[in-house]
Amino acid sequence: MAVSHILGVKGRNVITATPKETIESTARKLSEHRIGAVVVTDDKGAIAGIVSERDIVRAVAKHGAAAMAMPVSGVMSKAVKTCKAGDSETELMTLMTEHRIRHLPVVDGGKLAGMISIGDVVKFRIEAIEREAEEMKSYIASAG
Repeated sequence: MAVSHILGVKGRNVITATPKETIESTARKLSEHRIGAVVVTDDKGAIAGIVSERDIVRAVAKHGAAAMAMPVSGVMSKAVKTCKAGDSETELMTLMTEHRIRHLPVVDGGKLAGMISIGDVVKFRIEAIEREAEEMKSYIASAG
């Protein structure tokens, strides 16, 4: 199953932050939207980084409550791994496993086109396995 299919079902909306936004503001976005990461974009909409819940926890552990007033640019991961609309779920799982990440921004034509989480990949993989099992049952029932 391709990334484009997953985005077609879940949607292409991506919650973003700017590099100057505070960690507190970003943490609120994560909570309000019930997501685990936001893409940090520059003035032109290009990907500047990604901030996850883990990044925020590490900042609070290191700086205490003062971390909440810091800009996300200080804690974001700048080397962002991305995927393309045509990538397969196997490619996503490999990339996420190799780099120990749970969120991949989708880039299409050089622009941010969506976000895929490990939860999305698992959900669609389980649905595919269940569909295969039902097809196998139907085939066996019709062949007997």
